[in-house]
Amino acid sequence: MRKSLCLALILSLSVSAFAQSTKKRHINLPNRNVNAPFSDAVLVGDTLYIAGRIGLDAKTGKVPADVEQEARNVLDGFKAVLAQANMTMDDLVTVQVFCSDVSLFDKWNGVYRSYFKKDFPARAFIGSGKLLFDAHFEMQGTAVKGGEAALKKKLPEPEAQHGN
Repeated sequence: MRKSLCLALILSLSVSAFAQSTKKRHINLPNRNVNAPFSDAVLVGDTLYIAGRIGLDAKTGKVPADVEQEARNVLDGFKAVLAQANMTMDDLVTVQVFCSDVSLFDKWNGVYRSYFKKDFPARAFIGSGKLLFDAHFEMQGTAVKGGEAALKKKLPEPEAQHGN
């Protein structure tokens, strides 16, 4: 009887801990001026799923004429969402950039490089056709608290993966 009670208590605590670790927290920036049916991001455990962001000017609500400023607006928006989850750009593990004109690849990269202190996240740069509000760029991504350091704790070294 005592063993059954202890086992039930351990099982109950384990289920409770698992349920708490998978709770979702929806994040929306305080100055969000879009009434859209999605969250800016959703935090589940240590993983943040960031919705697509475009680079509208905060004052005008329009896409800036300067595409490099538009790229900065996109990336600054990402920084703001990440900050709400106590994360930084270096916590990003993957991003997808949708671009209405792939000839802007070099301009995007010129701005993008300046937003990271060390390694870049995995990335896709996708020619998308027309984007909402005539934006040139839209970016979505996934971040993990601790970024690379957190992943290194969970992943075996490359040699161990291949049995060498």
